[in-house]
Amino acid sequence: MAGNSFGDAFRITTFGESHGEAVGVIIDGVTPGVELDEPYIQIQMDRRKPGQSSVTSPRKEYDRIRILSGVYEGKTTGTPLSILLHNTDMRPEAYSDIQHSFRPGHADYTYLMKYGIRDHRGSGRASGRETAGRVAAGAVARKLLENRGISIIAYTKAIGGIECKTFVEGEIERNAVRACDPEAALQMIERIESLANAGNSCGGIVECRIRGVMPGLGEPVFDKLDADLAKSMLSIGAIKGIEFGAGFAAADMLGSEHNDEMNADGFLSNHSGGIIGGISTGNEIIFRVVVKPTSSISIPQHTVNENGKEQLIVTEGRHDPCICPRIVPVIEAMACLVLEDHYKRQGAMLY
Repeated sequence: MAGNSFGDAFRITTFGESHGEAVGVIIDGVTPGVELDEPYIQIQMDRRKPGQSSVTSPRKEYDRIRILSGVYEGKTTGTPLSILLHNTDMRPEAYSDIQHSFRPGHADYTYLMKYGIRDHRGSGRASGRETAGRVAAGAVARKLLENRGISIIAYTKAIGGIECKTFVEGEIERNAVRACDPEAALQMIERIESLANAGNSCGGIVECRIRGVMPGLGEPVFDKLDADLAKSMLSIGAIKGIEFGAGFAAADMLGSEHNDEMNADGFLSNHSGGIIGGISTGNEIIFRVVVKPTSSISIPQHTVNENGKEQLIVTEGRHDPCICPRIVPVIEAMACLVLEDHYKRQGAMLY
């Protein structure tokens, strides 16, 4: 299976399945001599882990990480850094009844068509559990970026048609949906719980803001900074769209409105989202992603089995009725990976 690695100068490879023994990541290109320990990485793992609230999956995975290599006496060595997370709450038997059926919205059918074999246990490699390795690697990249004065913050902007009207950064980690508007957060939670009780799910929009990136970061043509950020986001299973700055609203704007004019102090607007020509402007980088509704729902749906026989299927189990709250740290992690990779490609090595 190709496609399990991401990045160039800062490169990761994830491994493991949803209900297998473990998941994890191997990171190559880590700057040597940087102070790093497991508790620092664990902070991000705790934000992603299931079972956090009534609006997330009740699966109990503590996601305790183990650094197996690449760190010595509390500092990175520059050699491949490997991180392992043992799965502790696997229930593969929960999928026995639908082992040979294709669940709507899942990768069951496409994996079988590509490989001729698939791991039916909670989607196997296609499960959101794969992102645990990404978050661990993203925490390492975040540590390196902090040394460059860069901060990355993502948050829920909309869920189930309910949108945030204000931006209060300090509220993001204080509510179960990681929304930037405390009043909207209460409505979102009520919406998710109502849908979950009905056996249904919903999607939303997550926004990400990146601050402190120097102007001039990014490669022209095929490796544009926004192109790589877009690929990183769309590599997350639940993401179905992305926009930067004004985004799709630019279709209704005039050139005189959308162009980011300048004066002696810098840019007068940021409709480009901090990236022009694939290269950073020094402005805040802003993008939004579309998160699809969770595919696993307990409402009967039409499908077929591996023999082509039509049937109704119900996906029982422990699933997030909305993926937005737990995908926020995944989005931050992927953004961290892209930025650290581009900084290393730029040759701006900071220790």
